[in-house]
Amino acid sequence: MPRSSRPLLTGLLLAVATGLVIPLQGRINGALGATLDDGIAAAVVSFTTGLVLIAAIGLTLPKGRAALRRILPALKERSFPRFYVLAGGIGALFVFAQSFTVGLLGVALFTVAAVTGQTLSGLLVDRLGIGPGGKRSITGVRILGSVLTIAAVVWAVSPRLGAAADVGSLLLPILLPVVAGCLMSFQQAMNGTATVHYGSPIAATLVNFVAGTVILWIAWLIKVLLLGPGHALPAEWWYYLGGPMGCVFIGLAALLVRSLGVLVTGLGMIAGQLLGSLGLDLVLPAPGTVVALPTILGTLLTLFAIIVATLPWPKGALSSRRPAKGQSGQSGGRTAAKGR
Repeated sequence: MPRSSRPLLTGLLLAVATGLVIPLQGRINGALGATLDDGIAAAVVSFTTGLVLIAAIGLTLPKGRAALRRILPALKERSFPRFYVLAGGIGALFVFAQSFTVGLLGVALFTVAAVTGQTLSGLLVDRLGIGPGGKRSITGVRILGSVLTIAAVVWAVSPRLGAAADVGSLLLPILLPVVAGCLMSFQQAMNGTATVHYGSPIAATLVNFVAGTVILWIAWLIKVLLLGPGHALPAEWWYYLGGPMGCVFIGLAALLVRSLGVLVTGLGMIAGQLLGSLGLDLVLPAPGTVVALPTILGTLLTLFAIIVATLPWPKGALSSRRPAKGQSGQSGGRTAAKGR
């Protein structure tokens, strides 16, 4: 394997591994929400435990303390737009979207809507250069990889779409997860940029959890005033693993977007999400779960789509026009000059 390809492969594998925790986190938070009879309360617990953990890590590790001390100077110097500190609010919005629409749309339709938004916005965020990796061109190969990813996710969840209500009547509710998915790419870019200036993903993750936790606590208190509290917190320890898993997801995503870009990081995590879901359905199936052939084939197609989007294809690989010999020679000369 060429040495230049190793960082890309390593980063992509990390993105896939990070995506593996998302279905497990969703299963845990969903079970906690059912136990509490309150989806917003489950989100508050998840964000609060994540905040406590990342704060403890930041205060314990010397590099973490150094990164935390750089937060206020970076904001005062306007090293990046100050509203980036509100990136955690996007995570809170995503949780709101889950709480308010999964029951209506079903998990499958919610996943398709969110993945579609995240994939399309990943192209836009890379093109605008919002992330720390700078601008990345919207090439035909990247568009093809994005389209294949959306098609693969639809195929993978298609066995679960049959039970959904009339999709036409759900167009308005579908917009919420689409918007939440779109904003997830911006969140990753904002956190990635903040990480560069803080010098560590620990600080960016902490700021992210602070913003999300404050927003969710406010929402939960309003809900309690209007509807009253749900059930008491459960004693089982595993209900509280969602927050630590969120720390892993947010921290690694902020780190990976610098080298991979927002689109490829998102595609890798989507692949991990489908693989994780498939693994959960096989090892710890929920009641009524059936692993169908389209689920397996759709997951494999997602992996193929990522390969399409990330391989170093030659320029104009999807174009029918071939460069003239003179142009090819000039290009080779410039490449050789760069090599010297």
